[in-house]
This record gives sequence, C-alpha cells and structure tokens, in this order.
Amino acid sequence: MSSSRREFLTGPVVGLIGAAVVGQVAPALAGDQPPAPATPGAPPAFGTGPVVGPVIEPKTIAEAEKLVQVTYTAAQRAQAAGNWQVSMAPVYERRTGPRKLALEPTVAPASQWNPALPGLTVGPARNRFVRSPAAGKLPTRDEDIAFAPVSQLSRWIEARQLTSERLTRLYLERLERYQPKINAVITLTRDLALAQARQADAEIAAGKYRGPLHGIPWGAKDLVDTAGIATTYGAEPFRNRVPKADAATVARLHQAGAVLVAKLSLGALALNDIWFGGQTNNPWLLEEGASGSSAGPGAATAAGCVGFALGSETGGSIVSPAMRCGVTGLRPTFGRVPRTGAMTLCWSLDKLGPMARGVEDTFLVLAALSGPDRGDVSSVPSKLEFDATAGIKGLKVGFFPRWMGEPPATEVDRAALDALKKLGMTPVELQFPDWPYGSLLTVLFAEAAASFEELTLNHGLDQLKMQVPDAWPNIFRQSRFLSAVDLVQADRMRRKFAEELARMFASADVLLVPSLRDEMLTVTNFTGHPSLTLRTGFVEVGQARSDWAPDPAHPLPKFSPKRRVPHGVTLIGRLFDEGTIGRVGIALEKATGAMAERPPGFA
Repeated sequence: MSSSRREFLTGPVVGLIGAAVVGQVAPALAGDQPPAPATPGAPPAFGTGPVVGPVIEPKTIAEAEKLVQVTYTAAQRAQAAGNWQVSMAPVYERRTGPRKLALEPTVAPASQWNPALPGLTVGPARNRFVRSPAAGKLPTRDEDIAFAPVSQLSRWIEARQLTSERLTRLYLERLERYQPKINAVITLTRDLALAQARQADAEIAAGKYRGPLHGIPWGAKDLVDTAGIATTYGAEPFRNRVPKADAATVARLHQAGAVLVAKLSLGALALNDIWFGGQTNNPWLLEEGASGSSAGPGAATAAGCVGFALGSETGGSIVSPAMRCGVTGLRPTFGRVPRTGAMTLCWSLDKLGPMARGVEDTFLVLAALSGPDRGDVSSVPSKLEFDATAGIKGLKVGFFPRWMGEPPATEVDRAALDALKKLGMTPVELQFPDWPYGSLLTVLFAEAAASFEELTLNHGLDQLKMQVPDAWPNIFRQSRFLSAVDLVQADRMRRKFAEELARMFASADVLLVPSLRDEMLTVTNFTGHPSLTLRTGFVEVGQARSDWAPDPAHPLPKFSPKRRVPHGVTLIGRLFDEGTIGRVGIALEKATGAMAERPPGFA
C-alpha cells in the first residue's frame, strides 16, 4: 500500500523552491539604482528591472537545492545569485512593497478547476426527486424520535403528528446534556432555533409547507457564516468573529424552513478534530476523537442531537468522521453546492455537503443546497435525479481486487461488495495506476497557505492549540517554499488522474472502495467526484484511533477486550450523478440493516 496522508505530512515536504528562502527576507533597499534609460523600440527583458531586495550568495542557492531536489554547478549558482535582485526578487513586491497589494478573502484565483473533461457529458438530463413512502406512526419515546432519520421526521411534521418546536426542544436538550461527553458544540443557537421552530409550526398549520426540511433542526459546521452569530473556524484567532451575512448554504436551508440549533465543532481551520475548546469525541468510543474536520457534525448526528448537519470536505473531512461516527456523509460533486460565505481552505478543492443518519436524508438536504451562486465562481448549474424507490439490478459496480484484500479493507467492506452482487449488480474488476498521488497535495498546501497567508506572516497561527509537525501551522510555514513549477506539474497530474477516472467510469456506474483507502480518497477529492459514505457493519478495535501522526509521548488508549465500533464503505459516482450512488446506497443500507443500532450511552 502506498504511503498514507499522515506519513506524507510528517515527512519532508518535497518540491520546494529555495528562491523563496531569500525572496521574503526584506523589502526593496532605499539605495537601489534606477534602471538605465531604454533604447527606443527595445522590448522589455527579464533581469533588466530595478535592483530589489537583499544580496544573496551562491551558498544560499546551494542550500535551496536540497529543498527543491536539483543540482546546479558552481557557475550556475553564481549566476543565479548575482542576478537574483533584478530577476526574481521583484515578484515579491505584492507582499514586501513598495507597492503592496492586499488580497481580500473574497478574491478567488483566476484559474478554476473544472472537473468535467472536454467532450465529457456529465450529470442527468433532468431534475427528478422521488421520496420514500410515508413513515409509520410517531413513536412514543423521545429517544426514538431523536434518532429517527429526516425522511421520517419530515413526514411526521408534515402530517402534524410532531411539531417543530417539540423536536427542536428535544434536540436542544440533548445537545446540552451530551456536550460534556462529545464536545461537539461551539455555539448553541437556542433563541434563533425556537423562533424558527415556532415560525415553521405556524406556517405548516396555515398550509404553507415548504418541503421535507421544513421544521427540521440541524447543525452547521462552524465554518459557514451565520448572520449575527459567531463563526469561529474552530481556531483561536477567529473565536470572536461575528459575520454580518449568512453563507449561501445557510440562507438556502433557512429558506427551506430548516431550524438551526447549533454551530458545531471542527478541527482548527478544518484539520482533524481538535479545536480551541478541545477534542470532539466519537459517541461510539469516547476515548478517541470523532475524526475530522467535520467532527462536530459527525458526533452530534451520531448521538441523536440534530436531525442532520452540514459538513465540508477538502481531503476527507466528510468521509472520515462519517466512517468513525457511523453516520452517512455525502460529498457532492465539486461545483454543485456554492461555498459563498464559507471559510476557504482550498479554492479548487473545498466542498460542502450533508451528514445524516440515512442515505435519503442526505439527498433531501442536497436538493435544497444545489445550484450556483454568484459569490462562488466555481459553482455551476446542475441537475439532480434521485429516486429512493428505484432498484439497482443491472448496474455495474467497479472495485479494486487488491484493495479489497488488504488493509484498510475489512470483512465489512468485502461483505458490502457481496451484498451488491446478490442485489443484482454486476461486479467489474478495475486497476488503479501506481502513480505518485501524494504529489497532488502540492495544490492543497499552496492554496491553503495562500488563503491563510496573513495569519502565517503575523504569527496568528502561533495561537492554535496544535503545533505538531502535521498541523497547519508547520505546514503553512513550510508551504512558503513550495515550487511554483511543481505546483503547475501537480495541476497537470490532476488532469491526468481525471482522465483515469473517466476511463474507469466508462465501464462502471459506481465504484465501491474502502472508505479510508488513501489513494482514492485523495484522488477523487482532487478530481471532484461525488462520494457517499455509509455504515454497513461493525468491527472491533484494540486501540483508539487518531487523525494525528503517532506521538510516542502520548500513546493512544488500548482496549482489552476490544471495542465494537461502526464501519462502512464509500461509493464513488460519476460527476454530478449523485442520484446513482444514492440508489445504490439505499439498497445497501436496507440489505445490511446496520444503521438501526445506536451508540451506547446516548439512548
């Protein structure tokens, strides 16, 4: 198996440019000489501008070669050092001056990632949404109501068997009761929630039903803006940040009549599961983190504290906590859901998506979120065709034989594949190219470091709780030295992987993969393909799990006897074809029956 993301993060960051070592040292010197007058009609040339920045020596270039992994001759080093002040240093003027230029957080890069290859037809040709049949009678126990999926809650509210206010108070009480255990809430939005719930009940009583999310309490990962309510990014420097406007997704859920009960935790600046309030814990195994960075959405949903939650993913932040906490996570196609008003980690990778206790629930939410917004230049028009009652017989499921036979795959993964075969799907064996997929992270590191450049340079990162080698502070600092050449090459490799995925989907309707198989988790995030992660069984673990690199000074708890925890698989779909993975997910959900069990201590 290839090196994991964790191993990559703790190893040396390759593809670095030594030029940056000196390029950010100092602004232009006051005594620099102006350039000689140009001969009329002579075009400009590189290396003929004014002298800018400090003098560097050939030994500086020699040391930089170790970072970029190249070798120059002594003459080449001397030439590069001698010419540096007029050739390369001026590119730092935007930051070092004298003509500094501030880049507002809302300014996206001019280059945009389009996951659809030229000539490739993506997505369904029509919009169509078919819900499952109406739910049965309202349970008598509050616990059974709290753990019911949105597909049932919405039917009870629509039929006025259940009021939004009762359900909202139930979830607010559970959020407060279980917060000491799971540590998933950053801000409880009690006043807003009760006002929205009462409004929902009044509208429904008056015959103004808005749809299946009307009156449903939900929680938002605390990186989407909420007007007048703190949005902290889980990070110390932003804990008092209060936006003036709602994010596009928040506004759409408000419009759908959903009731916001809490801003939920995320690992600081969307990495892992530790925020300024501590670690968010897995309801199934409180001795370990909930995984991240959508830690709060995963934990609160699993503990029956919200109807659904809104998470986000850049490199695994929906898939991983959905796996760990045993909930369903839907990562939409890149560009389907607008990110206006959401924290930017990586412009070409960030995706917002729902987390819930059932497959259909995530699609009820996705239907409300889909569609472009002018504030997100990467958001595009798209159609959604989903039928909760449709069968899957005759569809082709692609899988990777080697992956299914080795870790991180388990018997649960192999049983899920067998279940799909028995349900009438045709298995298709595929091969994944043994390419350096980890090199794609150059794009993530460069964009993330650019997004939080000011926080890095003003040492705001020093306030973050986690200062270990694989946390953002160290990675952002290292990323100041990433090579622009390697960034372009990584972007080209991204296109090459997109072509490989297109080849795979020419022979399969969906892919079934072990959820935490690093190659596919990384690549499909970069290509923009949608994924659905759902619980399909249980495994036993003898040690707590962590998103962080192993730390011998702080060993993870071990268990004897082993602990039983949820486990699930991930379905990857064609671009903008979430409906197909939804159909397969519902069939798998019913066949395994694994979602019926609840975490001990929360029932």
